[in-house]
Amino acid sequence: MDRPVVVVSNRGPLTFRPTEGGELVATRGAGGLVSGLGPLVAGTDALWVAAAMTDGDRAAARAGVVEAEGFRVRLLDVDPETYRLHYDVVSNQYLWFVHHGLYDLTREPAFGPEAATAWDAYRRVNAAFADAVAEAAPEGAAVLVQDYHLALLGPALAEQRPDVTAVHFSHTPFATPTWLRTLPDQVVGDLLAGLAAHRACGFHSGRWAADFLACCRELRGLEPRTFVSPLPADADDVRRAASTPACDAALAEIDEGVGDRLVVARVDRIELSKNLVRGFAAFDLLLEQHPEWRGRVVFLASVYPSRTGVPAYIEYQQDVEATVQRVNERWGTDDWTPIVYDTRDDYPRSLAVLRRADAVLVNPIRDGLNLVAKEAAIVNERDAVLCLSPEAGVWDELAEAALPVSPYDLVSTADALDAALRMPAARRAERARRLRELSTARAPRDWLADQLTAGG
Repeated sequence: MDRPVVVVSNRGPLTFRPTEGGELVATRGAGGLVSGLGPLVAGTDALWVAAAMTDGDRAAARAGVVEAEGFRVRLLDVDPETYRLHYDVVSNQYLWFVHHGLYDLTREPAFGPEAATAWDAYRRVNAAFADAVAEAAPEGAAVLVQDYHLALLGPALAEQRPDVTAVHFSHTPFATPTWLRTLPDQVVGDLLAGLAAHRACGFHSGRWAADFLACCRELRGLEPRTFVSPLPADADDVRRAASTPACDAALAEIDEGVGDRLVVARVDRIELSKNLVRGFAAFDLLLEQHPEWRGRVVFLASVYPSRTGVPAYIEYQQDVEATVQRVNERWGTDDWTPIVYDTRDDYPRSLAVLRRADAVLVNPIRDGLNLVAKEAAIVNERDAVLCLSPEAGVWDELAEAALPVSPYDLVSTADALDAALRMPAARRAERARRLRELSTARAPRDWLADQLTAGG
């Protein structure tokens, strides 16, 4: 990096906790952004600005810029209620739902006076981030703003620090104009103007960039600059994690339980757009239509709760668990559980599931990218067939080596699973080889370089 870099995101690369002696201990944070970008900026002079999440984080925020684990981190201690409205209400209900097409338009959204209060909180959090970046950014820095939580930094940074260049990268899809119109006019105007004020706006897929441009043109007459750069998996890091004793132990445990049965696998957050319920329902249909698979295949689901502060997510988790219970009660026997459902957030075990898979199901309704599809190709040891929804951003990269599954069509999904499990060994091996090539064609440094280039 030949210029100073500031990374800005809602969640930072470190979490802090105080010891009994009052010292702060840092541990590496979770998430695709941290795993993808973290190794590239660790050990450099880059500054990472993020929100304080825990009491330890808030103590770190009071200390200013904290250096730990190779990172230079500046945390913002935002008023808890303001942050809740910004994160739980606007980010995870309004914006996430509209970008992923999750609203049931016959019933929602229905914005009352509380929406203006929530949007004001979102604006205030974004303003606090803009002020912090303006204060801390070195002269001429490239400011890399990450994701939909922080869409409004562009105008304030351009006004306060015209010497820096801000690039925004969306890790979600972007709403179509029809979907975006469901939000209040003030929100639409602020959102599009805020994003367009960045030097450039990046997306994982050309489809998401096209939707963003359509919204800008049709709804506000704007022509922002965009670029497309799908985030790669860090292949070396994933392979290291998959070869640890913890992962090996998890795989041995899985092998003991599964035996010589075939495995359908998924690794996901329990999140509405990931489409878990329909995935399990399609497996139910597979067992109904093809009795020969009963007792011969196990669905390993390594899924963990997400956004439990949002009521819709709690309800969805209940739907997921009810579906799993119904399938297991319908088909299970004394020595065979059709769906092995595990909600532990256990990365080594999740990788062990992907290592053991014969078929991997990734069937989102809509997904900005989906790194799991790439990680599965990197670590799998059984030439697993990827059954992939075209609505995942990663479809643009992996389509030629995957079997397509419509996220809404249970029959086609069941058929794809059946085809994956029956596929001859030679075809499986060739698909798996090509899938690995496609999944490792780019490295995280390429993604970072694309953002820096877009910033000029």
